[in-house]
Amino acid sequence: MEYIKKNKLTIAGIITGAIAGFLYWNFIGCASGTCAITSNPYNSTIYGSVMGGLLFSMFQPEEKKQAEKTE
Repeated sequence: MEYIKKNKLTIAGIITGAIAGFLYWNFIGCASGTCAITSNPYNSTIYGSVMGGLLFSMFQPEEKKQAEKTE
């Protein structure tokens, strides 16, 4: 559960990208079937989820590390 809370923005990006990739295939797609990404709904969905996850992870705040004091 802690992992989901920590990476919720990236997970939202993956879901958003997957939906966008599928919708791109459905409405635009590739008429000839020779396009590597958009000719298959699985390829466009996976590609969209990867791109969405990468895009949304850029806006995730970094975790601050506490400096250990050595005395």
